[in-house]
Amino acid sequence: MKAMIAMSGGVDSSAAAYLMKQQGYDCIGCTMKLFERDAEDLPGDGKASATGDVNDARAVAERLGMPFFVCSYTGEFRENVVMPFARAYLAGATPNPCVNCNRCLKFGTLLEKALAMGCDKLVSGHYVRLRYEEGKYHLYRALDPGKDQSYVLYNLTQEQLAHLAFPLGEYRKDEVRRIAEEQGFVNAHRRESQDICFVPDGDYARLIESLAGSVPPPGDFVDLVGRVLGRHKGIIHYTIGQRKGLGLALPAPLYVCRIDVEKNQVILGPHDALFSRLVSVRDVNWISGKAPEGEIRVQAKLRYRQPPAEATAEMQEDGRVLLRFTEPQRAVTPGQSAVFYQGEELLGGGIIE
Repeated sequence: MKAMIAMSGGVDSSAAAYLMKQQGYDCIGCTMKLFERDAEDLPGDGKASATGDVNDARAVAERLGMPFFVCSYTGEFRENVVMPFARAYLAGATPNPCVNCNRCLKFGTLLEKALAMGCDKLVSGHYVRLRYEEGKYHLYRALDPGKDQSYVLYNLTQEQLAHLAFPLGEYRKDEVRRIAEEQGFVNAHRRESQDICFVPDGDYARLIESLAGSVPPPGDFVDLVGRVLGRHKGIIHYTIGQRKGLGLALPAPLYVCRIDVEKNQVILGPHDALFSRLVSVRDVNWISGKAPEGEIRVQAKLRYRQPPAEATAEMQEDGRVLLRFTEPQRAVTPGQSAVFYQGEELLGGGIIE
């Protein structure tokens, strides 16, 4: 059996490679080159870091006796991840680019590459559990709840899952680091990055302005009844639930409750106005390959770090899902993902409208 290991240069994918070797797989390592961090339209000086990623991945592959190569997908990454990210912000949404990257690049383009090279499995260092039960593949949250990454994998299909492996799902992070230490991997103590990879300095607005070729115009901050409260810098600077950085002197705290792109307005309101029970979800994928009928009880997450909340998922005729939460949810944000679970099992998810 042959496996391609998607190697980021980090400790997780390195440990995944070791575990697959231990299972008897003939492994090859691959790092995806997704962007030039020193390009004019991608701010931040990440060139040395990107080179370090490749060097660390190569060093681990050599230590494990694995062939290693780099695949350049810069064009695909720009088209399928970076530009949709910018367009979503310009449309008043707050996207999660990791979801698109997994769907289009890692488990799309790279999986196709692995299969074309005769590999039986593409292996990722994601923390999630994959099982084959009753004739179908099922995904479950990771054993380590603090590392579970099922939220960004809801777009996977049965066809893809048949060729994937996630060996870290049954491990805790400290155990993974211990494996890396015992194997003498150069990245055993490497810190994890919390940044979006193509915005290493965190300045989303500057990137979006560069990609758009223009600066979104300023407009009005208004309250819930339309009274003008001041001027905003451009809608790309704001997201639902935001309180800090508004630049207003207000008698009481106000939060971003909505963004009106047509009127170029950012609507502010009190904290209570951030809560809602109903959430409409589009572009829904069901891991089983088939949508349930009628209504089902689920636990739904509206953000990566948010705990699941009890809800009813009601199927709509157009494929959308209407979530009705038992308790109101704070700062429901268009562009983010709503992901559905039943217990430990990941059922699917989609994009919040």
